[in-house]
Amino acid sequence: MNDASATDRAPLRIGIRVPPCDRADRVAETVRRAEELGFDDVWFPDSQLLWRDVFTTLTAAALGTERIGLGTAVTNLVTRHPAVVASAARSVAELAPGRFALGLGVGNSSVGPVGLRQSTSAELREGLAVVRGLLAGEEREFAGRVRSRLRDPRPEVPLLVAASGPRNLRLAGEVADGVVLLSGVSPRTLAQASARVREGAEAAGRDAGDVPLTVSAFCAVTDDVEAAARLVKPICASIAQNGGASFLALAGIDVEVPKVVEGVYPDLVHAEDWKAAVEICSAWISDEAALRFAEEFCLFGTADEIAGRLGALHASGVGGVLLQHVGSYDPPTELIEAVGASVLPTLR
Repeated sequence: MNDASATDRAPLRIGIRVPPCDRADRVAETVRRAEELGFDDVWFPDSQLLWRDVFTTLTAAALGTERIGLGTAVTNLVTRHPAVVASAARSVAELAPGRFALGLGVGNSSVGPVGLRQSTSAELREGLAVVRGLLAGEEREFAGRVRSRLRDPRPEVPLLVAASGPRNLRLAGEVADGVVLLSGVSPRTLAQASARVREGAEAAGRDAGDVPLTVSAFCAVTDDVEAAARLVKPICASIAQNGGASFLALAGIDVEVPKVVEGVYPDLVHAEDWKAAVEICSAWISDEAALRFAEEFCLFGTADEIAGRLGALHASGVGGVLLQHVGSYDPPTELIEAVGASVLPTLR
């Protein structure tokens, strides 16, 4: 975190996650509504079997909007070759000059369903260097024998890394133009994650303040946090299942979840039958634990409560938030309307 006060920095950027869950033109309508209501950014996840193609959707969104920032949160360098990613990023950036950011991660729901493994930190580092070099117009070597370059490059495209583990957080601090923190808004876990980013930046001789932090968090504007919290049981279970039990324990949530959970497709975070996933995960995540998770890691509450927590995040050094609704196969229409009507006016 940097030491500058919130008033010395740019305003907190409020972004919303919009899955490409429908035809690109229809998704673009959702993005236009977010722009109308004053959101700063829209972020699109990339998973080729779950959703429509992310770059096709970004193209429609770029052509249908004028101001709002657009980004991937995130694509990967496993199912997509780095040269393909660089070309796609360049193509979107041409349509939305100064508005597009390329968020990259290890693969998650893109790689597992097709039998591939996630990127290692070393592979992610190497792939980032290739993408950055191509976007800058440099020649890069491929397969140890071919040197090629990208025509009509766009060197201004920021490269962000989404990370939760210490190794990739340090990597992001070293080489990325920004970080998407997947640790939620818990002050304890956020402090740990940002410290790892700072370590990476310092090791590379960079000012940590030059590496903007965007925090991803599930959000619900509600007077009944207990009822809303029950819906995030699969999210909490997935974190515990994938090595995040220690993060949860920092917030007083001690749970154990089997490595394999039967009856949920394709995975806990993207379950097609969310109601069934909630019931299945209730075997390990109690209502009390879900409430604790929602209160600590998520932005659940009234508009004033959420606005207050967003202000605290900004004061701590966070530059942006990426708000998520619960669900993967419908647009976040209700969240966009609720935040746009009652949270953004308070912040502005």
